[in-house]
Amino acid sequence: MPPAVDRLTLGPLATNCYVARSGGASAEAVVIDPSGTAEEIRTALAVVGARCVAILVTHGHFDHVTALADLAEQTRAPVHAPAAERALLEHPERFTPPGINVRPCVPEVLLEGGERLVVAGIELDVLSVPGHSPGHVAYWRESDRVLIVGDVMNGMNLITTIPGLHEPPKPFTPDPARNRESIRKVAALRPELVCFGHGPPFRDPDKLARFADQLPA
Repeated sequence: MPPAVDRLTLGPLATNCYVARSGGASAEAVVIDPSGTAEEIRTALAVVGARCVAILVTHGHFDHVTALADLAEQTRAPVHAPAAERALLEHPERFTPPGINVRPCVPEVLLEGGERLVVAGIELDVLSVPGHSPGHVAYWRESDRVLIVGDVMNGMNLITTIPGLHEPPKPFTPDPARNRESIRKVAALRPELVCFGHGPPFRDPDKLARFADQLPA
């Protein structure tokens, strides 16, 4: 049965949070990149009649984790996050712009890439895709070729909001060359559905491959 993946666009930078279930009738869900507020996410869970049993983080940039600590506390769901992003999650005040409050969170499960997770009845491979951030990971379900890629790529122009494939902004990507290697890595998987941190879902593996091929070295 294909998973049900609901996209919530939340928070100060219109960041995508995903609620994934093993199927439309499943009462268990995994929440990926809890942006916005815990109340918004729990409302979405209630609408589909599911409870959060796990929380996954692609990377520690503040806009992807504004609801992380509250949601983890309120649901008691374990947090899975990249080990190299731990400082961003445990000390967000060091990395968050003034005026935005992100509470610290200590992940229960630290990821390096290469792990296989089974959460809410969904089997996901953890892919190491650094560049936009040092420990960035993506989540890949090979059975139906669904990829949750975080900010390795954007699915829209962040200024105009017009849909399309884009590299993440260089001012927020410490290692653009390494990030391009990560783009090539995920494009080679030929995902049938790509879920971005910013922008609408994408369903064209051929176009993704061409985008990766034309990137500079």
